[in-house]
Amino acid sequence: MGAAGVKCGVLDWLEIAWQDVRYATRGLVRQPAFSLTIIVAAALGIGATTAVFSLVDRVFLRPLPYANQERLVSVGMTAPLDTNEFLFTPAYLALRKAPGPFEAITSFQAGAFSCDISEQNPIRERCLRVESNFLDTLGVLPVGGRMFSRAEDVPNGPRVAVISYGLWRSRFASDPAAAGRVISLDGVPTTIIGVLPEDFEIPTLAPADILIPQQLSDAPERAMTAVRAFARMSPGVSTPQARAALAPYFEYVLVTVPAPLRKEMTLTIRSVRDRQIGDARIATYALFASVIALLLIACANIANMLLARAIARRNEFATRAALGASRTRLARQALAESMVLGILGGAAGCALAYALLRVFVALAPSSFPRLAQASVDLRVLGFAFGVSLAAGLLFGLVPALRMPRDIAMSGWKATPRIRGGLRTALLTAQIAISLVLLNGAALLLRSLQNIENVPLGIQTDRVVVAHIELGRVRYAQEGAQLAFFDQLEQRLGVLRGANAFAVTDSVPPAGGMHGRPLASIEVEGQARRAQNTGEMVGFRYVTPGYFSALGIRLLRGRTFDEHDRAPGADSIVISETLSRRLFGNDDPLNRHLLREPPAPWLTVIGVVADVKNNGPQDSAAPEYYLPRKSSPIPGVQGQAGRAATAMIRSSVDPALAASELRDAISAVDSTVPIEIETMKHRVEGVTQRPRFDAILLIAFAVTGTLLAAIGLFGVTSFFVEQGTREIGVRVALGATPREILQWTLAHAARWISVGVVLGVGASLASARYLRSLLFQVAPADMRALLFAVFLLCVVALIAATIPARRAMRVDPIVTLRHE
Repeated sequence: MGAAGVKCGVLDWLEIAWQDVRYATRGLVRQPAFSLTIIVAAALGIGATTAVFSLVDRVFLRPLPYANQERLVSVGMTAPLDTNEFLFTPAYLALRKAPGPFEAITSFQAGAFSCDISEQNPIRERCLRVESNFLDTLGVLPVGGRMFSRAEDVPNGPRVAVISYGLWRSRFASDPAAAGRVISLDGVPTTIIGVLPEDFEIPTLAPADILIPQQLSDAPERAMTAVRAFARMSPGVSTPQARAALAPYFEYVLVTVPAPLRKEMTLTIRSVRDRQIGDARIATYALFASVIALLLIACANIANMLLARAIARRNEFATRAALGASRTRLARQALAESMVLGILGGAAGCALAYALLRVFVALAPSSFPRLAQASVDLRVLGFAFGVSLAAGLLFGLVPALRMPRDIAMSGWKATPRIRGGLRTALLTAQIAISLVLLNGAALLLRSLQNIENVPLGIQTDRVVVAHIELGRVRYAQEGAQLAFFDQLEQRLGVLRGANAFAVTDSVPPAGGMHGRPLASIEVEGQARRAQNTGEMVGFRYVTPGYFSALGIRLLRGRTFDEHDRAPGADSIVISETLSRRLFGNDDPLNRHLLREPPAPWLTVIGVVADVKNNGPQDSAAPEYYLPRKSSPIPGVQGQAGRAATAMIRSSVDPALAASELRDAISAVDSTVPIEIETMKHRVEGVTQRPRFDAILLIAFAVTGTLLAAIGLFGVTSFFVEQGTREIGVRVALGATPREILQWTLAHAARWISVGVVLGVGASLASARYLRSLLFQVAPADMRALLFAVFLLCVVALIAATIPARRAMRVDPIVTLRHE
């Protein structure tokens, strides 16, 4: 066949397809209620799937803004108090000298810090100390200027900085000459030498607007400085190979780490994407699988509706067949109708996806990676279009394949050979999938209830906390820092309604407390513990009102008073768990604990109840408290500093208490930025991720169940309509309305039973993948499964009862005369 023939054949095919689409559209317009119902069902499935895909796309599929991203890894050690990889400076410098499987390696200092641009219109930004080869290792080029050099990245080197694209636009109005300007950064003249790309991000996703030289050194005082290390693996090297190659290096690192910490350390190498995703991977997969299940339910429901419509149009098909239409032509027409409905449902689904995505952003925890970047863009719209076509083909294929092979014409009536087996098969599939969703939602709901009912050891009602970070210039000296917080304490003590107040370096839960190995704590009169016990002890510096402000119960002895803050006082309060670890069942009061020499012994003055600092899902760890003193202590860090948290327990409304707390801080220094939140809101943040997972899965499960109920209503209605003659005969032979109801519901019960049996098996098989998302709930939890089965059966029976009651009103005389 020549090119002209091929072209003519394509044009003929397009013309036929266009005719099918026009005919399908006219037919659907004539039945607006039917068409609208299918479009809404399709929109629910496609919209939810598209919205969740936008999250999956941003988290898993979008390329990271780095060159050779597949070769970029995070490398370091992990420990209980820092589950993200880190290296101490000596260990990192050793790896930098002999990088082994890595083509390049770079680092930045763990934790961004606040820095002030103190020229006109002063502002506070987030600064990060990075190594000079940071951008080169990531494969990133500045959009303006340059990165600092190795010569600038040395102790006491030139003060230079690279700024973010956002800061360049907001502060410098996108001035091309910004690179080269000198600004006052923390009171020190600093030269801007470069501007980062607009899409640049720190591999840890930490916010940072200004990069300054890290200035690493091997000085002894920097030995315990932690850095985050990232490397680009050599071509052809896999992550397992890199881990094996670094095994000897890790043995060396353990030797350089203090002995009590060695058992805590684990060598970790993982891709940058894996580090960013963290524990969101399983939750994201579960949500995406849920919406795919919802889409399948919607497709099965629509297929049933289209199949019922095809049966109702049997006379039309019989007439068209008599006029010469082939079975293929009729099937193609059915597919055209379903594709039109699928595309219209997809268009409505895109609008729904946009709305759902805004809901997701409002509900999701801030720790969910890249959630704020998710959007319904062209890429996501392309996915929605593909899903619409696939869905249209999926729910249109069933009625297309079930076109009657033989149509017997009798006047204008047709008797097709179509049975109800396929419709009931689709229905049981809907019920089974709905049960899987309901069981998953019940498991997550039970898990969330368990999390929220776990006591944290603190009382959060009417407690307001303010996080404070003093400026590096004005409060460079420890004396100035202590003076600020002394004045603040005086003002907190006279606030209206303040029943208790305190200042501390950290607050639970997830407050970033200090830590030390349990083996490093010596008890007077006891032999030293084994060095590798594998347990850490957290501690924090607090003022005397800390325990009253948070409602932490005193079990023995007393808590701190002002005498314990005197320079010569050496008091310590320990938690119940630490007391058991150190003293067993003995009385710990007035016993002495040894701090690191040459510090004196610390006297235990009290034992308080445990606090779950790591959230309700972790067990209470041993902890102790030290008094936050009003004078500098040489060699002791943490009891004073630029960052602290002030808190009050107030009898007045929390909003009013927050306002008064803000005023008290501003009265000491109005230039200090403040972040205020209620303690109740802070604790709720711990359950934000499981609550988000549970709410979404519950929403999908409820939607799927309602769609399945609509499907059961349709199948039962079809059964009643098709069995009208049999019902009329039964009534004529003496069947009561109650017996007709029972007969109809018995058929529905069989369909439901088959779906439930299949759903139970699928639920037990799939629930194990939710194990990491559950807390104190087994994947095969019978209470959750029975609740899901009960709820589904109730909804299904209600849906079946409506058409079944219509069967009770069948008039046998009218029915038999019609037949």
